[in-house]
Amino acid sequence: MRGYHYVGLDVHKKSISYCVKKGDGTVVSEGKIGARRQDLDEWLKGLPKRWIGGMEATMFTGWVYDYLEPHAVELKVGHPLKMKAITAAKHKSDALDAGTISDLLRCNLFPECWMAPQEIRDLRRVLRYRNLLVREAVRMRNREAGILMECGLDYDKKRLQGKK
Repeated sequence: MRGYHYVGLDVHKKSISYCVKKGDGTVVSEGKIGARRQDLDEWLKGLPKRWIGGMEATMFTGWVYDYLEPHAVELKVGHPLKMKAITAAKHKSDALDAGTISDLLRCNLFPECWMAPQEIRDLRRVLRYRNLLVREAVRMRNREAGILMECGLDYDKKRLQGKK
């Protein structure tokens, strides 16, 4: 893969550390940017045209992946447990993690995992939220019944557990 730059991204809630390296391992640039679309736009202007990127799968990886994917030749997401096994180090920092990710990309040792399409991730998010609401509603109904039983009051199960 000649002529590519390898970009390692360490994504967090409010910031993204990056490290851009050439194929021979020389560091082109590294630093930290805000985890906002405006900051990513400014950062993308300074990137080389042909780059391959990688990041570890986290809670915040999805939107960053969707935003950067059209600009990269290839964008990969790393399996977090395999990345932890590979990059286990005594001294860790965001800058070192970004550099290690770019090195793994460069050497073709990046432990890639499958990134679900945005539609599937959105559907999963809605289903998780629905599951939470159903679980909380059942918990509240059971608590109401428990309070009524604790006080020795009669209650109609159909009215308490009903749809209305």
